[in-house]
Amino acid sequence: MKKEQKNVKKKNITPLADRVLIREIDESQSETKTKFGIIIPVTVGEDKGAKKGQVVAVGIGRYEEGKLIPVAVNVGDEVLFSWGDKIKIDGEEFYIIRENEIIAVVK
Repeated sequence: MKKEQKNVKKKNITPLADRVLIREIDESQSETKTKFGIIIPVTVGEDKGAKKGQVVAVGIGRYEEGKLIPVAVNVGDEVLFSWGDKIKIDGEEFYIIRENEIIAVVK
């Protein structure tokens, strides 16, 4: 079974098969200030492609030729993903995506 990290609040939802529940990390809320005092607006450098998020729950995996292939990410992992279905659970927004929509795990 996957271990849960302390900063991840457990949700009462379990994704099926190779689906992953992700809470998006919104890093665009703060402006950047250089060491010379120049303020760089939030919109500069904003990535329109991949989203960054934290894995909240994972399914058991997918079956190939009768064998279970477990999901490669764990609860608490920080990942980059391309898209997903946005859902609301207890007033909080999450994405539910297939494992193959995860682009990378951020270390």
